[in-house]
Amino acid sequence: MAETRKKRPRDPIALAKLIGDIATGQTEDRVEDNRNPAAVALGKLGGAKGGKARADKLTAERRKEIAQKAGQKRWSK
Repeated sequence: MAETRKKRPRDPIALAKLIGDIATGQTEDRVEDNRNPAAVALGKLGGAKGGKARADKLTAERRKEIAQKAGQKRWSK
């Protein structure tokens, strides 16, 4: 599969060290992606249609209930 960038540390000092190591060539910025390509494609397929498919299955009344509940939660603070 493809290579990906190394995950950046949240700690500023560790991040600075990693950037320095990459700049001086002491470490590579790329990591081999070991995920199964078929599983990645399947996950993208489901994620792309998930929300729309759920909205299509809901009735107008149920969508209204969900929206009202969300609005009450949002504005009750």
